[in-house]
Amino acid sequence: MPLIVSEQIEIPDEEFEWKFVRSSGPGGQNVNKVSSAVQLRFLLPRNTSLPGAVRGRLRRLAGQKLVDDGSILIAARRERSQEQNRRAALERLAELIRAALIEPKVRKKTRPTRASMERRIESKKRRAGTKRSRASSSWD
Repeated sequence: MPLIVSEQIEIPDEEFEWKFVRSSGPGGQNVNKVSSAVQLRFLLPRNTSLPGAVRGRLRRLAGQKLVDDGSILIAARRERSQEQNRRAALERLAELIRAALIEPKVRKKTRPTRASMERRIESKKRRAGTKRSRASSSWD
């Protein structure tokens, strides 16, 4: 079942590796028997469904989730069932990819207006005058 990120982007199952491990936390004695925690590895170097710019932004956004081989590792162990943890891991990956899809706006250089520069200089002169008048008065 492929991961549908948006209407245009669908990631096939071949780009995921799943690993199921025993989870700590709630579950009673069941915790010792069932591997309910999920580790989802998104193989970013093998990815063909995302544009190159999105892959670069995804690398930056992944942070500590990015492992040495260039893939993204997401662990989910909050829920008690393996299927719920699996869905949670996929949803977290989808959110990360959606964040990478948003192209950052390019900052345009602007200059302050002449009036704002004059106001700034005038307020600095006023402040300097206040401080100067304080220094000249004596406190005897």
